[in-house]
Amino acid sequence: MAAATQFGNTRRRTYAILVALVLGIVCGLSVHVWAPAYISAAEQVSTLLTGLFLRLIRMVIAPLVFATLVSGIGKLGDDTLVLRVGGKVILWFLAMSFISLTIGLLAANFLQPGAGFSAPLPADIASLKHPFQPIDFILHIVPTSILDAMSRNDILQIVVFSVLFGVSLPAAGKAGKTMLGWSEELAHIMLRMTDIVMVLAPIAVFGSIMGSLAHSGPEMMMHFGRFLVQFYGTIMTLWIVLTFIAFCVIGPRIKELIKELVQPVLLGFATASSESVYPLLLERLENFGVPSRIAGFVLPLGYSFNLDGSILFQSFGAMFIAQAYGIHLPWTQQALMVLVMMLSSKGIAGVPRASLVTLVAVLPQFGLPEAGIALILGIDHFLDMLRTATNVLGNGYAAAVSAKWEGVLSDGPTEDVL
Repeated sequence: MAAATQFGNTRRRTYAILVALVLGIVCGLSVHVWAPAYISAAEQVSTLLTGLFLRLIRMVIAPLVFATLVSGIGKLGDDTLVLRVGGKVILWFLAMSFISLTIGLLAANFLQPGAGFSAPLPADIASLKHPFQPIDFILHIVPTSILDAMSRNDILQIVVFSVLFGVSLPAAGKAGKTMLGWSEELAHIMLRMTDIVMVLAPIAVFGSIMGSLAHSGPEMMMHFGRFLVQFYGTIMTLWIVLTFIAFCVIGPRIKELIKELVQPVLLGFATASSESVYPLLLERLENFGVPSRIAGFVLPLGYSFNLDGSILFQSFGAMFIAQAYGIHLPWTQQALMVLVMMLSSKGIAGVPRASLVTLVAVLPQFGLPEAGIALILGIDHFLDMLRTATNVLGNGYAAAVSAKWEGVLSDGPTEDVL
């Protein structure tokens, strides 16, 4: 019943975003063609609507990242299963995150998805932080005050503090268990709050599309279409790479696994929510021969630490925004950006458009305007659908690989043997 309700809510929001997208296109083109005198007014309305949405997003960044990371790491505990399976699967997650970020970065540099947008730089561009030099970057990652880091939404410092805090919980005994319970409750509250903020996404979509088309006219539609095609092509490349790596571990049975994962992947694509796919994905993995104890451990962990599609979007989206604003990022800065995103992406929750939250937090670290998110908002639902499908595929592979490594992957449904 809960899954059905969630699917219904997601479907209604999808319709709302599509309606807002169409209205934004119609209003923006109408202003550009028939009422050019009102272009400035349309841009002001766009700035207001998207600005309010971005402020709400920034408002939830610090507590959301802190709560999801602390609860996710704290639940690892220190039992035998965690030490044996958790250590291996976390290394897998880190490797896949690096591969996803690298593919997104290389594709964005090769395809130049932001070329042709010519977005005007915001007035406060000079106030943005400039990219760190290596020594400054290393010193900067450790916060002198977590309250100061949270007040500035410094995502990297928040992540470092949250990881250390979560790792310390098991050693704190009863106090650690109490804090873990509080962090889990805070995570639930912040996810719900994020969900409420996302209700306003259609308004921001209308504003961003209307303002962009009023300013640039019909040619902007061609740029958006090209961006979608390029992003989908990049994601398909990631699918091929992930499948090949999984084949190297699982062997010829990868064909059976792909057949089992087709339905969960399609459901993830339709709902744009990894959470709604969890029961079906667990069932399909068990049908493939992954013990429920392995799948039940790897999947929740993967929903916080192994969202391959969302992670690829971080580097691809950041480079798109840099190109759209004509900001050049040298390779050294891009490499630093990948390292930052390796950490910050671990705070992404498996809810629709949550990856936008982390991207908004990372952009200022490299001198990129947060307002660039407005360029993506109008088509982000279509991006999020494939991001989510990729997340489901990646976590399905991770669970099967973990079972194979443990020597408990059977030829079909079976009881746990751990």
